[in-house]
Amino acid sequence: MRKEAILYEGVDDRLRCLVCNRKCLIPEGGRGYCLTRENSDGRIYSLTYGEVSSAAVDSIEKKPLFHFHPGTLAYSLGSVGCNFRCRYCQNWSISQARIDEFPTRYISPEEAVENALSASCRSIAWTYNEPTMWLEYTLDSAELAREEGLSTVYVTNGYMSREALDILGPLLDAANVDLKGMSETFYRELCDAKPGPVLENIIRMHDMGIHIEVTNLLIPGYNDSDDDIMALINFMVSEVGVRVPLHFTRFFPHYRMQDVPPTGADRLMRARDLALEAGMKYVYVGNLPGTDAENTYCPSCGEVVIRRNGYITDTSGLADGRCRSCNSKIDVVTD
Repeated sequence: MRKEAILYEGVDDRLRCLVCNRKCLIPEGGRGYCLTRENSDGRIYSLTYGEVSSAAVDSIEKKPLFHFHPGTLAYSLGSVGCNFRCRYCQNWSISQARIDEFPTRYISPEEAVENALSASCRSIAWTYNEPTMWLEYTLDSAELAREEGLSTVYVTNGYMSREALDILGPLLDAANVDLKGMSETFYRELCDAKPGPVLENIIRMHDMGIHIEVTNLLIPGYNDSDDDIMALINFMVSEVGVRVPLHFTRFFPHYRMQDVPPTGADRLMRARDLALEAGMKYVYVGNLPGTDAENTYCPSCGEVVIRRNGYITDTSGLADGRCRSCNSKIDVVTD
């Protein structure tokens, strides 16, 4: 469905899209970098409003969000298009697709909220591709979701514009931000983007009171050195604090990086150890079964307060958001 965009401006004979930090200048009949926004008859239109490529009822832990209504379900929706070109994208078939060439089905904001409620979901999440690309749809859906008591979630690369976040922020309850690396070279060569806007938006989301968790996919030989890892940890500690959950996840060969081996378990656990040594309170390792590194431990007494086995979550160590053993406050959003 086509819908006029809410963020754009005229620049000479072109239109500038203001949805993300690319700020694409789009000529008449052209599309932005994301392929989801088109200049037609002097207006920019979103081409993907309500056009769903993927819909599922997921564990909230799959986002991953470990400290946001743990053990609950999220109605998850994705469309097509992205403002990055990650060489290792696991969802490249939809993130790099054109809406004209990929089968989707229309789900209105009203239907999306009804589906979430019918499936006993606690939240509605926009994920699978970059949710900022269908900003107008997520905003309309978020307003309805809030009215029905549903929480709202973005799983995002964090490249939205300041203007977009100003509008989105008051309607967004939680976000997992994929911080892909800390260097300009990594972002430029592997994602065709820049890290600065992502770092700024992580800070802004935190300051706006949005529950955030940060995920870093460790790719052997690209962003997994101690220096790379410590740069990310130092950013977290100094800019958003030690109590924001941090997820290090395992890379597997995919898309245009089939020749890179999976991340070694020792590298992932080393990253976790470095973060804990730096004072981070909640550090997790993902895509690495057989460890206890997905459990949440009380920072005060060290007892397990949330135990995870795959997407099975046991919150019996929590009592009203506190450690059942020592009564310390745990940084977790609960009902």
